[in-house]
Amino acid sequence: MGRILSIDYGKKRTGIAVTDPLQIIAGGLATVSTSDLMRWLSDYVSREQVELIVVGEPRQNSGQPSENYQRVMQFVAQLRRQMPQMPVVTYDERFTSVLAHQAMIDGGLHRKARQNKALVDEISATIILQSYLQSRKK
Repeated sequence: MGRILSIDYGKKRTGIAVTDPLQIIAGGLATVSTSDLMRWLSDYVSREQVELIVVGEPRQNSGQPSENYQRVMQFVAQLRRQMPQMPVVTYDERFTSVLAHQAMIDGGLHRKARQNKALVDEISATIILQSYLQSRKK
């Protein structure tokens, strides 16, 4: 069984999370400059057994696509072209940034640490992946 990798795609930075090999627990992996993302993913997938990539699908509270939606869908299309053997799915990422900030507060991180956008992106990717894993159990 391979790992599942999740991506919280952003204009400048992209948060990445991954499951354990048994696909039980999601954990933050990295925050990568979006300009280096495809190279980073290719390298990671060549070293680790990944069976699925989940990309956060940006939506507004109403369910309508957000302003970042087109950019994310273009990335998904590029990912599918460059890694045709890798299944890629999108998953609703509404509220993940809010949940990430709340997790940081609940975890006792000080205000300065909570302003670390790279950490927020990584935690958001972890929340996307954990939500995706829970949705598969239903």
